[in-house]
Amino acid sequence: MDSDSRLRSPGGTSGGLVEFLGGVAMVVAGGYLLTTRVTVSSGYWTLWGYDAFGLSMLPLLVGIGVLFFNARSVLGWFLLLVGAVVIVTGIVANLRIYFQPTSLFATLMILGLMAGGIGLVVRALRPH
Repeated sequence: MDSDSRLRSPGGTSGGLVEFLGGVAMVVAGGYLLTTRVTVSSGYWTLWGYDAFGLSMLPLLVGIGVLFFNARSVLGWFLLLVGAVVIVTGIVANLRIYFQPTSLFATLMILGLMAGGIGLVVRALRPH
């Protein structure tokens, strides 16, 4: 395969590289514009009305202690992984995502860029 045909065949198909790169640029631009219109905040971790963050750290801390005693302990690694998963899950579960007020024109431009970009990427990966 020569270099000229490689420029016209993204993904091993006879689609166009320019279409592919243009589509990726559109998706990235639309995604960037969408993420600039979003505010993310966090709340308190609660479990039955009580602060639960300290309780969620317990398996992680016990796992770290066990691993300092015996680094090959399966129980220690299990507790460490479970504790890390619980903490990450708790952080994600307590996020609050708000979309800022945006004009209809800006919303249509954002979603249009993303939809058109995805369409171009898929078109470039199909033989034509």
